[in-house]
Amino acid sequence: MGMAARIAMNMWPPRMSTKRDILTLAQWMSPAYPVGAFAYSHGLEAAIQAGAITSNADLREWLTDIISHGSGRNDCILLRAAYAAKTAKALVMVNGTALAFAASSERQLEQNLQGAAFCKTTAAIWGGEDMSYAYPVAVGAAASKQSIDVSLTAAMYLQAVISNLISAAMRLMALGQTEGQATLAALTPLCDETAKATEGTTLDDLQSTAFMVDIAAMHHETLQPRIFRT
Repeated sequence: MGMAARIAMNMWPPRMSTKRDILTLAQWMSPAYPVGAFAYSHGLEAAIQAGAITSNADLREWLTDIISHGSGRNDCILLRAAYAAKTAKALVMVNGTALAFAASSERQLEQNLQGAAFCKTTAAIWGGEDMSYAYPVAVGAAASKQSIDVSLTAAMYLQAVISNLISAAMRLMALGQTEGQATLAALTPLCDETAKATEGTTLDDLQSTAFMVDIAAMHHETLQPRIFRT
């Protein structure tokens, strides 16, 4: 039976449910998903060593700026652009923009390596070509392929990124597990708000005013000794 006949007879496989979408995203964003996120601090290590972050309150303020004014917001825009890309050429253009907008060589390394690892595992399990894209671009393209809601994807992606940074902070400063989880819970609504606020944006809306975060990422390139790759 051909495709047209299957559609006409309503025999086409149904789209996966919202619960299935959430479970798929939970798997993609899990610390167990092999993207190597544990190896990156997004410049946080340099900021802590320099004394810019000395308390949980400092950390919350730093992460808030990332979400609202820095790479967190930009990643949501890039993820949405990748989701909306209709052709391979358009996706390559979005990816090029993502890499060009990286504030430092380490930030670009972070995006490239995590994205390549995400692409490799996701293609092996859900099918498709094993391409190499920047991390938010890779997630957006994968969510589009699986027809998972883009706003939900952006929110869970952003929460996962912040969760990883909190985990990094717990290894770098006096921050207990309960404090770390409290910080994540406090920032989760902001992740959701930022993801929703980027609806309708385009690549022309990319910007960053989180200058200290970007400078910390640059300083990390020559930081010694260090634990994290970025």
